[in-house]
Amino acid sequence: MNLLPIPAFSDNYIWMIHDAEQAVVVDPGQAEPVLAVLAQQGLKLQGILVTHHHADHVGGLAALRQTTGAPVYGPAYEPLPEPVIRVRGGDTVELLGGPWQVMDVPGHTSGHIAFFSVQARPLLFCGDTLFSGGCGRLFEGTPAQMQASLDALAALPGETLVCCAHEYTISNLRFAQAVEPNNPDLAQYLERCLRLRAQGLPTLPSTLQTELAINPFMRSRAADVIAAAVRHDPQTRPQEPASVLAALRQWKNVF
Repeated sequence: MNLLPIPAFSDNYIWMIHDAEQAVVVDPGQAEPVLAVLAQQGLKLQGILVTHHHADHVGGLAALRQTTGAPVYGPAYEPLPEPVIRVRGGDTVELLGGPWQVMDVPGHTSGHIAFFSVQARPLLFCGDTLFSGGCGRLFEGTPAQMQASLDALAALPGETLVCCAHEYTISNLRFAQAVEPNNPDLAQYLERCLRLRAQGLPTLPSTLQTELAINPFMRSRAADVIAAAVRHDPQTRPQEPASVLAALRQWKNVF
């Protein structure tokens, strides 16, 4: 299997996985970049996976459906451009040899889902729930929902490739360093990501093992992260990971 991040807009990635003949794309906010890659590589679009309803993730659906006839699989409880095969946590989608396991990961939106599959190695398409070094803004969900979603993702294998939908890594890591300035794994990872961006390369995919070591939103039970959250917001309840996450998210919103 081949994994390809297709740049879209200013900082989106439309993820494509293909076997040199058939392809699947995830969260196509634009159709044109996807159609260009399909044509360049002689691929047939077998299916489209959607994690949530925001326009920068679904804007290309109509044109891709019309041009390729590929079916769309998306969250059961969110407004999406029809027709969509609706899926929810616990369902599976059979594409490219699948199965793709559907996970409910609300927080960024109320019905957000993720897709997990074990191909040559474990793959996670997590939309805007988990970013490298960060997590999505809580537009519709609660801190408790986001904490539960991140805990569910944290239970996946450490070698899982984390395919996030945005190139937010450097700004996220700058914030992470404000939270955990003495984290050596974080310092090394930031250096690596800065080198990649200097070469015009994506920082993604990350791995789950990396995120557990450097991402403050995945580390809401770590002593240094708790202490930083309490310093920022003394109302933080240190024994409650969701309260720590809420403080971190409010801090990041104004960072």
